[in-house]
Amino acid sequence: MRSAEPGVRVQDDLVTDLEPTPGDEFYDSTGMDLMTRGRWWQEALEDLARYRAHHGGSWVRPVLLEVGWWALLQYRIASGLHRSELPALVRLPLLAACVLGHKVTELVTGMSLPHRADIGPGTYLGHFGPVVIHADAVIGVGCNISQGTTVGVSGRGRRRGVPVLGDRVYLGAGAVVAGRVHVGDDAVIGANAVVTRDVPAGCTVSGSPAVVVDELGTRGMGLHQRPRP
Repeated sequence: MRSAEPGVRVQDDLVTDLEPTPGDEFYDSTGMDLMTRGRWWQEALEDLARYRAHHGGSWVRPVLLEVGWWALLQYRIASGLHRSELPALVRLPLLAACVLGHKVTELVTGMSLPHRADIGPGTYLGHFGPVVIHADAVIGVGCNISQGTTVGVSGRGRRRGVPVLGDRVYLGAGAVVAGRVHVGDDAVIGANAVVTRDVPAGCTVSGSPAVVVDELGTRGMGLHQRPRP
């Protein structure tokens, strides 16, 4: 067993040099600047662009049937209001209404996306089911978050904190990422993996505790994570 980075183990017998499975990596972006947070409606439309890529370009099915997009829309509105420069007398009552909307969204979709969390545009929540994101978590652009996942606080002392996920990270069903953890760009967190240590960019981790099983990451998975050139 060799070490890829401090705190991350690699299982030699599982490392593979197989070519990634072909798939569509791109989607038709709205053209917003993905390096900075934008207006809430710009981010919501960028989310929708990824859903459209998964549904052959149609916007009807995501808007009417994709509960993940419903949860993201509620989050985008509340997050945008939280970051706005509206006077407190206007903003605070509206935020209170958003808290009620958040609870309704939790009941309908099972997804908890606090307005204080920093979730980049172009996010894709693929299926109905519990998703718990800590209010202080940071999630990059173009990420996939599957059902049953948790991005939460954990650890003791200097290790206590919440995760920071890079761009185009894929969280498999049932995955848990907890504590002061950094997950690199294009990393894959396998189903039911428990991540409490940093994950290198472009790697796939699996198991509990999670170990690196290959260095392919999200390449070739057909996740429509990148704006079309």
